[in-house]
Amino acid sequence: MRISIAAILTIGVLQTAPVFAQEPVSAYPATKVPDRIMLSIGEKPASGMGVSWRMDTTVTTGYVELALAKAEPELINPVTLPATVETLDLPGAKAHYFSATFTGLIPDTLYMYRVGDAVNRSEWIQFRTAAEKFRPFSFLYLGDAQNDHKEWWSRTIRAAFQHEASAAFMLHAGDLINRTNVDKEWGEFFYAGGWMHAMIPCVPTAGNHEFYRDEQRKLTLTKHWRPTFNLPLNGPEGLEELTYFFDYQQVRVISISSQSLLLSKEDSISQVKWLENVLKNNPNKWTILTMHHPVFSSGNGRDNKSLRDAFQPIFEKYPVDLVLTGHDHTYGRGTAETSPQQKRQPLKGPVYVVSVSGPKMYVPSLEPWLQRVAANTQLYQRVKVESDKIRLEAYTVTGELYDAFDIVRNKNGEKELVDWAPGLMKERLNLPASYRERYKAEEKAEYEKKKTEYLKRKKQ
Repeated sequence: MRISIAAILTIGVLQTAPVFAQEPVSAYPATKVPDRIMLSIGEKPASGMGVSWRMDTTVTTGYVELALAKAEPELINPVTLPATVETLDLPGAKAHYFSATFTGLIPDTLYMYRVGDAVNRSEWIQFRTAAEKFRPFSFLYLGDAQNDHKEWWSRTIRAAFQHEASAAFMLHAGDLINRTNVDKEWGEFFYAGGWMHAMIPCVPTAGNHEFYRDEQRKLTLTKHWRPTFNLPLNGPEGLEELTYFFDYQQVRVISISSQSLLLSKEDSISQVKWLENVLKNNPNKWTILTMHHPVFSSGNGRDNKSLRDAFQPIFEKYPVDLVLTGHDHTYGRGTAETSPQQKRQPLKGPVYVVSVSGPKMYVPSLEPWLQRVAANTQLYQRVKVESDKIRLEAYTVTGELYDAFDIVRNKNGEKELVDWAPGLMKERLNLPASYRERYKAEEKAEYEKKKTEYLKRKKQ
């Protein structure tokens, strides 16, 4: 007997989740066919990109073929580039990772490439280089993916791509996975994004879940990071591919390793010094910075004071426009310790945004710095850069425009925030299900009190 979905929902068969056997560590084994193809942003995206991919250990030599993309299904003299190879050896997940760098590309040009060896190759994949001069563009920004990539995060990255398929790049604000060196989680990350990872340049920043303590208790980057990405090497010594910057059509984008800064005095000093130099010598129209930990926390009970003390004065001394972060598993946006609740406000420093794209949810702090909050909501953000303004739009995974604001700069270089959120949907402030279950009555009452105070501030 066939039962329709409508009938199933009516009789309640789907009310309890089915039980599946736990997948083994090697759920996504490498094969002779290239997979996990990742296009990484180059230091100069108008003329270069990085690419990496995976094959099994029987494949020892790899290469890339690169050509100008044409409408005709005919290949004329592709350039062949040899790839470097390194072995990633983890329980049940030994593989060879290959990488190559494209240089000397023509600005604002559509290319196609494929990767592999002499026997097995990928499909032809297209990407476009940046323009040399300023031109409006947009990119996608995703907060923590972290958990259940196949089940839940897949819909976020796919909805984001569906919304903005022509995005210049895709920025991930840390905690791409949950368990640092578990290959299955990286397999799910690639399963969720599929060929999108190979077509849209990736701009990742490392989160705390990308680090682990080795046998000597030393803070160590996941063994997957450098084989997976092929990023700019212009950061401080020892933090290459973690702390870096690139210039895209008159926008300087900077990635900081906040976990390194919080847990290593040496890395903190070197990054602060490096950042000040990168900002001081910045000829671009706009500056956008990403790191995992927020300067102002949107999660209840969280605060990164040392990060704020190190960076807020620099962000205000040099005109940083937008800071994109994750970590707190809520959505939050504001401008300072106490953010004005008004349609327009002058900007002394950047606008700070915290977001989450995966299913793990925390309780929002509802502190005075927040101008817009979302709890228990998967989101993605589209950032549109124009000559005189940056617009950020936050969308729920089901497609509703949840937050929107403009950073506008006049001819004198003065900036202001224009807030479009008051005309949008009601703020989503309900506790996540896990907290509704485990919070005691007094904890729920305390949250409702904070929520009332927050909403009252917004009406002032």
